[in-house]
Amino acid sequence: MSRRLFWRLCLFFAAGIVALFYVINLLAIQAEQDMSLLAEEDRQQLKTWGLEAEQLYLSGDYEKLKQWLLKLEQQEQSQAAVLEHNIKLVAGDKLNRDRYTAYNFGRSVDWKIHLHFKDSPVMEVPFSQGQSSFLIQLPERMHPGTYWQTTRWLLHIVLPMALLALLAIRLYAYIMQPLSHLQKATKEFARGNYDVRASQSMLRPHDELSELAQTFDQMAAHIGKQLVNQRQLIADLSHELRTPLTRLDIALDAAQKKQNSKVNLNRVERESKNIRRLVNDALSLAWLENETPEHDKETLDLVDLCDVIVDDAHFEFPHKEIDCQLPKHAILQNSSHRAVGQALENVLRNALRFTPHGKKVELSLSDTNSTYLLRVKDRGPGVPENLLESIFEPFFRVDKARSQDNSSFGLGLALARRQLALVGASIHASNRRSTGLCISIELPKAL
Repeated sequence: MSRRLFWRLCLFFAAGIVALFYVINLLAIQAEQDMSLLAEEDRQQLKTWGLEAEQLYLSGDYEKLKQWLLKLEQQEQSQAAVLEHNIKLVAGDKLNRDRYTAYNFGRSVDWKIHLHFKDSPVMEVPFSQGQSSFLIQLPERMHPGTYWQTTRWLLHIVLPMALLALLAIRLYAYIMQPLSHLQKATKEFARGNYDVRASQSMLRPHDELSELAQTFDQMAAHIGKQLVNQRQLIADLSHELRTPLTRLDIALDAAQKKQNSKVNLNRVERESKNIRRLVNDALSLAWLENETPEHDKETLDLVDLCDVIVDDAHFEFPHKEIDCQLPKHAILQNSSHRAVGQALENVLRNALRFTPHGKKVELSLSDTNSTYLLRVKDRGPGVPENLLESIFEPFFRVDKARSQDNSSFGLGLALARRQLALVGASIHASNRRSTGLCISIELPKAL
């Protein structure tokens, strides 16, 4: 599984959170700077008071100046004064004239006010002649940053929460978009639409969620194929059972009427065996298609296995001949006696069914370096070239091409292919030059 979504989310969160704190810090600094300045009307008021104080000071009526200052202090609940600058240079040069003539006793009205200090600062408005200043402790009503604590709370709590909420919503939408497609596909699949695919509607890069969609598609394709095959198998099995069941009913009816009882009982026995074999094969095929069984790994001699199967075939088809061309030994390692034996038995039985009386079924085994090639050739009418792969499907039939009673291939070859796949073997069919079908089985000497 790739980790693209993981790394994308890591980068997304890391960059997003760092950017969030950086922006919040910039906003906080800018807000503090903007809120540290006195309001424009307050600055004009301080300058107006300074101008009035200067006029009284220059008039020489200090008593009137004193009364004005007392009235101002009572009005603003503050302290005010007029101060002369009497600075005497003892030694050295005057480095900066302004440093000795003004801005020495308080803060300029244009300066920023520290918002974290509780005490109000002393503000200074220099007189025009430069030797005196009007000083006043900043009135409480003029103190900047009235909403600073609220602003801090908004910047450090509300804004991050809002931005993180937006981030979570965006992330939720990013994740839920493919999941909603997957949910929709799952519902469609549950309704019986086995062709639905989730990855087709996901226009996104290759990541964990797209891999999940691909896994769903693989599962849907596999399960859909299984369900379709099972339905087809049930339908075909029902069709195939009708004929032996009808014969069975006829034989039982005749036996009840005591008409040729021995022949009818033999018919009942034969049809019963056919039904039992058909049901067993159907159950085996359904099990192999729905499960992935593990076989017991063993070493076996393919020649001995062929001899046993040929003997059983002679017993089941006493009027048919089998021409065997087998070497002395053919050892298979890490294979399965049961899987190979059942597959070969089904192939040989199928060949004997379609070989007319008086004709031989040929069984040959040859060594091809890393594999053994087993061929079973019959003398039936063969199969059209375009349908050679179709004979490995359950109950495949070729419209009276291989038997007079229009019987199908049944489940033998379908079972054989699935059984051989368990041991890494392959099987395919081809038509003989003259007439008949050749089934070739290639088995690895060792897995």
